[in-house]
Amino acid sequence: MGLSLGFAIILVIAVGAALAMQAPINAALAREVGDPTAAAAISFAIGFVVLAAITWYRGASISALTSLGGVPWWALMGGVLGAIWVWAAIWSVPRLGVVTMFGAMILGQLLAAIVLDARGAFGMEARPIDLTRITAIAMVAGGVLLSKA
Repeated sequence: MGLSLGFAIILVIAVGAALAMQAPINAALAREVGDPTAAAAISFAIGFVVLAAITWYRGASISALTSLGGVPWWALMGGVLGAIWVWAAIWSVPRLGVVTMFGAMILGQLLAAIVLDARGAFGMEARPIDLTRITAIAMVAGGVLLSKA
C-alpha cells in the first residue's frame, strides 16, 4: 500500500470518526434550538465560514465563482445532498442511536455506490457488480438489523 493510499484511508477513517461525533453534537444543537432544520442550517453556516476562511487563507481567487456558468447542474448538488444528510442525521440519531443511524446511512451509501460503480456514473471508471460486493453489502444490512435487535 503506497503512502498516498495509506494516508487516504487513514484520513477517511478519521473523518468517519468525526462524522460519528458530528451527528450527536448536531442532535444536541437541535435540542437546544428546538428544531432539527435550524440546527442543520446553523451547522452549515458555521461550516461555510470555516471553508471560506480556509479558501481565503490558501489564496484561492474569487474568479473560481465566475466559472460556475459552465458547470453541469448536477455538479452543484453536493451542497443539497450534504444538507439532507446533516438534517437526516440530526433527526434520526436520537431515534436510532449513532451505530444504527450510521449503519443505515452506510447501507444506503453502499447500495447507491454499487449502482454508480456499475454504470460508471459521473465520469468514474465502471466496476462490475459481483458476488463479493453483494455479500459485503448484505453483511452491512445484517449489521443494521443486529444493531437494533
